[in-house]
Amino acid sequence: MPRPAPLLFPALSTAALSAAALSAVLLLATACGTEHAGRGVDAAAATPGARSVVTDPPVDGVRVTSVTLPADPAPSPTRGGPGVHADPLPADTLGAPDTPGAPGATGVSAAYEVTNSGSVAMTYTIVFTFADAAGGAMDNRTRTVPGVGPGRTVRGTVTMEALPPGASPVTRVKVLRVTKVPASEAPAAPGVCPPSGIRVTADDGDAAMGLRVVGLRLDNCGTRAVALDGYPDLTLLDADREPVDGVRVLHGSGGIATVTGFDDPPRPFTLAPGRSASAGLMWRNTTGSGAAVDAPYVRVRALPGADPVTVTPHLDLGTTGRLGVSAWKPVP
Repeated sequence: MPRPAPLLFPALSTAALSAAALSAVLLLATACGTEHAGRGVDAAAATPGARSVVTDPPVDGVRVTSVTLPADPAPSPTRGGPGVHADPLPADTLGAPDTPGAPGATGVSAAYEVTNSGSVAMTYTIVFTFADAAGGAMDNRTRTVPGVGPGRTVRGTVTMEALPPGASPVTRVKVLRVTKVPASEAPAAPGVCPPSGIRVTADDGDAAMGLRVVGLRLDNCGTRAVALDGYPDLTLLDADREPVDGVRVLHGSGGIATVTGFDDPPRPFTLAPGRSASAGLMWRNTTGSGAAVDAPYVRVRALPGADPVTVTPHLDLGTTGRLGVSAWKPVP
């Protein structure tokens, strides 16, 4: 990214210089904020329009390395698109990246790097939060960086969407959450069909009154019909991607809640190329006695013998010890 040219100021009177100095002091005083080390960066001390280098430690291998603020920090009503450019991966593996060096609509961006210190290639999904001086989230951006090899570091840039009129200016960017799965088990990117011809994904889910429901989708993107009869095979995994004990996976709702169609018995059907099927996960996050159970990852086998796909529904199971799963059904 090219450095901005030095700013040239015309000659000012003594009164104008005093007013300018007072304005600068007030701007710095109101923009200051605090942030926990390793969870973000306070960029208020950065010169607007310049890049501020960040030295905070990484979060699960991901860290923000610099933040760029606009010369005019006022929010813009113009909507702009998010983007990412990561090297050395090919651009087409990341969807539609920004033109390298192109500013976002707000002029706020953060450079980041992802380092895989493990022994297998991993796919990372990162949630970045753009926050104001008080720590309030102004925007969240999610980036997926696929196939980071062992010992490799991949760099990218995330830009912020436009803010609504009257919103506070962004002064910091932090890593809110990182999930990572073996690249061989990561869900295929939109528009990409894996060698198996079966693409399995999970949606963002719904939540109400402690009840959680997440949908699973199976797309037959291959050239052969797929026969389905039964339920997805699930393995719940903890934050270290190790199997979770003490949770029963129930076929149907198992009395967790009454949801139309969730307890329908499995029926055999054939999924033609280009067609899709769906299933669901259901649980409550009620907490009673004992330790609450969280399972960020679920390894899914769509049918017996299928390659596993690890999705990240972030199951907050409380102390209920139960997870319901519905049978596969064809999507109309």
